[in-house]
Amino acid sequence: MVDRLRALQDRISAVDNADRVRVGLFVDGPNVLRDEFDVDLDDVRDAAAEFGQLGVTRLYLDEHATPGLIQAAEARGYEVVITSGDVDVKLAIDAAETAVRDEIDVLVIASRDTDFKPVLETAGRNGIRTVAIAPGTHGRSDALRNAANDAVLLGE
Repeated sequence: MVDRLRALQDRISAVDNADRVRVGLFVDGPNVLRDEFDVDLDDVRDAAAEFGQLGVTRLYLDEHATPGLIQAAEARGYEVVITSGDVDVKLAIDAAETAVRDEIDVLVIASRDTDFKPVLETAGRNGIRTVAIAPGTHGRSDALRNAANDAVLLGE
């Protein structure tokens, strides 16, 4: 009960201070931008912006990303990070570094991959509020949802 009350107070405080709360959004492109989820990058950005001012807005893609996708993401305000290796590793390292360097107050990860659970837990232990965005009911990860302070299900 105390934890729920504290979480509610945190949410109220976050809303009151939304213009000062720094949010970092990290999107796992290959895992979220699948045809079966029909995810709109604007919806992901808007969901993250509910937690404060977006300071970091990154979309991680692999080397197979189409130029059209890259252009569309950049037009929507995303910094696109292309990796030739594992997207998950690059995203996890960047998100963890951003969190522990005190560059953000809220860490938002859009993915359905449980590999990001340790990142959310590390950020939380360092005083960062955490949010897991799922790309729909079939893309929801219970492990991510349980590791985060808040969870957002796109399409609800």
